[in-house]
Amino acid sequence: MRSILLIATFLFALIVPAAADDVAAAQDVVRAQEQAFSKDDAAAAYSYAAPAIQQLFPQADIFMSMVQNSYAPVYRHRSFEFGEVRSEGSWIAQRVHIVDANGEAWEALYTLERQADGSLKITGCSLLKAGQAV
Repeated sequence: MRSILLIATFLFALIVPAAADDVAAAQDVVRAQEQAFSKDDAAAAYSYAAPAIQQLFPQADIFMSMVQNSYAPVYRHRSFEFGEVRSEGSWIAQRVHIVDANGEAWEALYTLERQADGSLKITGCSLLKAGQAV
């Protein structure tokens, strides 16, 4: 997990700031999934996941269970605020500052990729407790 976060952080540093339209579109997707989690709408939350994620978790309820168990701060939180965003080609990396249900701060790095149909889908989310070294 730590090596994945190191790679994600390194890649985030290499990519350039995203265009305003791409930022808005990426944030819309991340926010829509976050809202679906808050409503326990597994089908809607799952619909924002990229095909590779959907292959790993072939049903919406399996995906939702994974999020509940492994990404609790994303699933339930007090605050969810967008930070820096970068892009490279069809890829976008969006930082999110999260305060979980217990008041602890987290940093999430969402990655998204533009699909053949023009939509953006979430390809991953790396989560690190704020203040922890990478």
